[in-house]
Amino acid sequence: MKKLFFLLLTFTVLSACSEYQKAMKSEDIAAKFSMGEKLYNKGKYSKANKLFAQIVPNYRGKPQAEKLMFLYSDTYYKMEDYYLSSYQFERFVSAYPNSEKLEEASFLSAKSHYMLSPVFTKDQEETKHAIDKLQMFINNYPNSQYLEEANKMVQELDFKLEQKAFAIAKQYNKIAPHTGDYTAAIKAFDNFIFDFPGSTLREDALFYRLDSAYNLAVKSVEWKKQERLETAKSYYATFKKSYGDSKYSEEIAKMISDIEQELKQYGTNNS
Repeated sequence: MKKLFFLLLTFTVLSACSEYQKAMKSEDIAAKFSMGEKLYNKGKYSKANKLFAQIVPNYRGKPQAEKLMFLYSDTYYKMEDYYLSSYQFERFVSAYPNSEKLEEASFLSAKSHYMLSPVFTKDQEETKHAIDKLQMFINNYPNSQYLEEANKMVQELDFKLEQKAFAIAKQYNKIAPHTGDYTAAIKAFDNFIFDFPGSTLREDALFYRLDSAYNLAVKSVEWKKQERLETAKSYYATFKKSYGDSKYSEEIAKMISDIEQELKQYGTNNS
């Protein structure tokens, strides 16, 4: 029985391969379309893609072209070739503005760009592009069945940009003891706080901004020291107002103690 089963399996596989190869070599574009759709429905996207690619030029202007182009575009998406799926879906949207598949194609095009977004440590141009595409989809289809997923993807991509901006600012803070340039770190954190006011990383950003300003002040030349101490003190006040019970409480307590001690020599009111 086992031998019979394997013989039947082998015969089925060889038959399917033979049928596919026959379709690939055939001049019958309808047969290619039929076989391609059959393979697509079975999840054989790479083979379906090869067949569709052969006949796409022949179907231009024909009624079946719309269906073919959607399936062709989707094979790229299913094969995780997101560069080509985004491109092909965009072509579909442009070519068939009245298609019943328009919303789905628009979403999959935008989602393809989302899938191309790299980890936050890398360049984020693809991420910004994906946000633009997803936002365009959300604006065009405010009642879409894909709206919730699109919004979640935008939030995820936005957080990548937050992580990237925060990592850059923190890197300035990290290298400042070696370069002596705490000003760059302060500016980077200022930009982060302004650009991402609701960020979950805001507490960390405010702390590292204070840390940078504190180090800039205490290590400053004398003629700039008082002004920089006052600035650091104002950053402390901002931090304390927002995060009275912070994980950084012990560290900032030492900072403000040092700042106020330094300010005494200038006769500054520390109340």
